[in-house]
Amino acid sequence: MPFQSFFASHRPSLRSRVLTTAFVLTGIAALGVAQRMYASDHMDTPEVELNPRADINDLYVFPGSSADRIALVLTTSSPIAGRSASFDPNLLYQIKVDNTGDAVEDLVFQVTFDGGEGAEQRYSVRGPIAPSMTGVRNTVITTGPILTGRVGNTVGSSPGTQVFVGLRADPFVIDLEQFFNIIPDRRPSRGPLSIQNGPPATSFRSPGIDFLRPFNSLAIAIELPKSQLLSNTGADAKFGAWSTISR
Repeated sequence: MPFQSFFASHRPSLRSRVLTTAFVLTGIAALGVAQRMYASDHMDTPEVELNPRADINDLYVFPGSSADRIALVLTTSSPIAGRSASFDPNLLYQIKVDNTGDAVEDLVFQVTFDGGEGAEQRYSVRGPIAPSMTGVRNTVITTGPILTGRVGNTVGSSPGTQVFVGLRADPFVIDLEQFFNIIPDRRPSRGPLSIQNGPPATSFRSPGIDFLRPFNSLAIAIELPKSQLLSNTGADAKFGAWSTISR
């Protein structure tokens, strides 16, 4: 399966294992265990409502193109109408991995951007590599593996690490208008969703309406051999993953 089909134009099937994180840090989900977290985190605070490039939508972790590979996809900046959005070159986008079970990152992927907007932007992906700092304090790592490319293009090699960074359809499904009728205090202060559409409600509509279907998000998709993320080769080896965006 071509790498870019992981995040195809509309309704990709990415929900087998999903973890969502907030602007700095929230939780951790371990692959290979019974308990998993299913959630989403679009526009969860006033700060990211005003700064959508700093908003983490979802982090997806799912099997790769072969049994020995794993894919991690971080989405941000949804909803986007059209094809003009860019990543923020002043932000550090990270996916963090714990493979020892102590909820502290053992490996990180760090993604930075520079130059222009849209397809003119270039990205650099560092990792997986041990972080120089853990927790909420972060610094850009200057050693170790790095892949560079232009937004909208795939770089790397199929036996090793492959990366796609760019605009893709947001795979999350929600009847957002009805959500704000259920929880009106979460309604945004401006824009079309600030206006109440329908009476107060206690449940979603049936059939539901996929409000995000016409919209895109910005995606960072990384596929690599899963052995690069594990601390041992045992059948019970597992890891947890979460993501952060910081200045």
